[in-house]
Amino acid sequence: CWVCLVGGGIMPRRYLTFSPGEHFHLYNRGVNRDIIFFDDDNYAFFLHNILRYMLPVVDIVAYCLMPNHYHILIRVKETSEVEPTSEVSRMMMKLAVSYTKGLNHRYDRVGPLFQGAFQAKHISSTAYLFQVIGYIHYNPVEAELVRSPEDWIFSSSRAYLGLEISQILSVETLLDLGGLANYLEVKNTNLISPPHPNTPNT
Repeated sequence: CWVCLVGGGIMPRRYLTFSPGEHFHLYNRGVNRDIIFFDDDNYAFFLHNILRYMLPVVDIVAYCLMPNHYHILIRVKETSEVEPTSEVSRMMMKLAVSYTKGLNHRYDRVGPLFQGAFQAKHISSTAYLFQVIGYIHYNPVEAELVRSPEDWIFSSSRAYLGLEISQILSVETLLDLGGLANYLEVKNTNLISPPHPNTPNT
């Protein structure tokens, strides 16, 4: 089965099961690794779409929006009202379509913005979860955009460090992970900085 996307693209039905209570790393990048965020308003529009389309279905554990790609770490909400796998795929399609339509209209462009369907990896352990959180927050540092993760304002790093309040990040999720002190303890080790395999960082 195939789902049509903006600009004539197609998205194959996803066979990964998004089970309630489980964590997943979602990511995608621009076609030909092109820019998907052209100015600060674009980042704000994408974050607004996360609030609109994602929060009814998942909790946001961490995120980072980079000039030509994004990373979003989620936990699927416990609910009996929806079929989680189809709802997660549907919310991501709505997110991509809304954002692409908005930018196409604003910049008088046509065609797809993203390189196919979003990618997803299941997070199988707490140790791996912290590693992915660190990888996501360190993306701007690896790209030499900033010196420290908290200097990049389009990620959840500042909220983790208590430097700002996020409307997107799930406070309950951070508490479930052991709170800020536990995050900082792990952050100061080499556990969370290695690159995540097979994910876009350029």
